[in-house]
Amino acid sequence: MVELLRSNEPVLLSLMLARLETEGIAAVVLDGHMSILEGSAAAIPRRLMVDEAGFSRAREILQDVEAIAE
Repeated sequence: MVELLRSNEPVLLSLMLARLETEGIAAVVLDGHMSILEGSAAAIPRRLMVDEAGFSRAREILQDVEAIAE
């Protein structure tokens, strides 16, 4: 697994997980339970990890999602 994205944006992470699942790319969000330690400060970004085999396609999907968000 390799890191695709670091973010505190739950909507972005959720959207990316859904898009990656649709494409059949294995993905997982790490550090999701850190909010217990940090409270509501959201100081620790979550890491979206993807399978190495699907990394290049995952980057394309991320670019598409970021373009829509702008």
